[in-house]
Amino acid sequence: MPIIPSTNYRKKLVLISGGAFHIFHDGIADGLAVLLPFWHITFGLSLTQVGFLASCYYGVTGIFQIPAGFLSERFGERVLLVWGTLITAIAFMCLGVAAGIFSLVLFLLIGGMGASVQHPLASSMISKAYDGNGRRMALGTYNFSGDIGKFLFPIMAAMTLPTIGWRSVCTGFGFFGFILTVTLYFILRNMDLGRSVVFKNNKKISFNKTDWGIVNKGAFSTLSIIGFIDTAARTALVTFGPFLFIQKGIDVESVGFALSLLFIGGAVGKFICGVLAERIGIITTVVITESITGCGIILLSILPLSYLYFFLPLLGAALNGTSSVLYGTVADFVDPSRIGRTFGLFYTFVEVAGAVTPPIMGVVSDMLGVEDSIRLLGLIALTTVPMAVFLSKQMTGLNRE
Repeated sequence: MPIIPSTNYRKKLVLISGGAFHIFHDGIADGLAVLLPFWHITFGLSLTQVGFLASCYYGVTGIFQIPAGFLSERFGERVLLVWGTLITAIAFMCLGVAAGIFSLVLFLLIGGMGASVQHPLASSMISKAYDGNGRRMALGTYNFSGDIGKFLFPIMAAMTLPTIGWRSVCTGFGFFGFILTVTLYFILRNMDLGRSVVFKNNKKISFNKTDWGIVNKGAFSTLSIIGFIDTAARTALVTFGPFLFIQKGIDVESVGFALSLLFIGGAVGKFICGVLAERIGIITTVVITESITGCGIILLSILPLSYLYFFLPLLGAALNGTSSVLYGTVADFVDPSRIGRTFGLFYTFVEVAGAVTPPIMGVVSDMLGVEDSIRLLGLIALTTVPMAVFLSKQMTGLNRE
């Protein structure tokens, strides 16, 4: 018999469980950036091939998020979150025995498919639990938990890579995910959380595939485009930033520490941007963070190594801070009954950026060099600033209606 906790306790358990899933999935997703230089050396890969490897994981993660959103309405978040995370954990265990680029591609595709459930379903589960004024704060906390994984996993990899090698690191990541998933499954099951509404009420409901529940399509579209470019800039920098660091003189074994500084700043940025969005507004916050991101990426390619470690946390705060504002705003444009599928749609769209950007940046980096490609990336990031101003007008128009 499942335990039926109080409403407040249920909310906290949902948030903790969603945050734990987020720590693991975001941790290994950004942990890939630490592994890519080692695969580049071990298997003699070009930067284009490195970008393709990153695209395999991020691309499949994005493609399967919409199906995950639909399936959650029928089967519930719990089942899909558990099975998806188990698949990802096992895939990372298998990466530890990869023999070449083909096996790397296979295991990254499988791992990405499992990871596709995490963002839309954990966000949906938390949004349903916090259906009042606390939703934005809860989603902000959930997004912050992902940043814990983003700096925790790379720094763990950096500390262990010199002694145990990248194969053991991959296996360790997978084993950690396996233990975490089993633990969360028993918590969610015993507390009757994340269960399907259809099965719970023992009746069928209609699933209209064309009904996304978006109440302001214009603002949602603009928000998605900003999220696309923001994710593209972040993914490309995380993927090829390590090669820029190595070019500036950082040892390949120390890349994880440099990335950790970027992600620590990102974690702080999520909190700061959440506060700023409440005080000065969503649009102003996005304009500030995206301006710092674009200019900061350009400056990163110019700064000497001695200034790099001091600058990375500041850049990370802006680079990751925007996403917390964007993700927390999605629910403002969506009917509550369609949150799961619409989060799936939004996350799919922004994850497509994470899929297509690395191979494109790999080709550009092979042609122009890493420094010039990073500068170009900074200019692209700055295009979100006028888009944020346009989003402000669309949101104002909705309020007047």
